[in-house]
Amino acid sequence: MARMTWWMWMLFGVGLLVLEIVTPGGLFALFFGLSAILVAGLVAAGLEPQWLQWVVFAVVGVGLLALLRRRVQERLGKGPHVSGLVGEVAFPREDLAPGATGTADLRGAPWTATNASPSLLTRGQRCRVSKVNALTIFIQPE
Repeated sequence: MARMTWWMWMLFGVGLLVLEIVTPGGLFALFFGLSAILVAGLVAAGLEPQWLQWVVFAVVGVGLLALLRRRVQERLGKGPHVSGLVGEVAFPREDLAPGATGTADLRGAPWTATNASPSLLTRGQRCRVSKVNALTIFIQPE
């Protein structure tokens, strides 16, 4: 196995950070990327042997993951804030029978929509959002 020098650890760490950015991940690669960058600094300062570098990488990565992942997720938010959509106006893109699911335009974007009323909703009818569950809006006629 080729010996990992400080700049190889740095490239490995930056690669993991880029991977975190370009994938819809759960903040895993972030902490191992930071760990690899830390190991790069330790290797530049003289950390030997190579097996110890890998142990430090793994221990620091898992430690950062265990200690910081939840806090970072809470700080960044857990997804789109959709609770403010209740009461907004939406327009079904197709006729929706009671309880049926289709799509509706809301704030200029298509959303998955469920007819929450006991009556048929027609295409283009003005409706109000009565509830939001994940990324599905529940609509009723005005």
